Amino acid sequence: MDITEPTLPTIHLNGTGADSLEREYRKVRLALMDAHGALQSATCNARDFYPQDPGAWERARAERQEAYRLLQLVTDYAERWEMHAADHHRQDL
Repeated sequence: MDITEPTLPTIHLNGTGADSLEREYRKVRLALMDAHGALQSATCNARDFYPQDPGAWERARAERQEAYRLLQLVTDYAERWEMHAADHHRQDL
């Protein structure tokens, strides 16, 4: 399931404050950016697949691309929450 429009919270006096939400989801987003960089740096070399059946390298590359896509999906989700809270915080200033 792709999350194109996440369900965002209503920020109000009895709920979690915009500052907390913005800070928490920024932390999530930054951790995901670090994870993206770590995945990019992790070895996935064709020479590690040639002893396997034909197509193993191509499958590994496709799986890696899917991992990147999923990381981006979660990053986008966290960013939407962060920006929602930031927008609410700016309205209160």
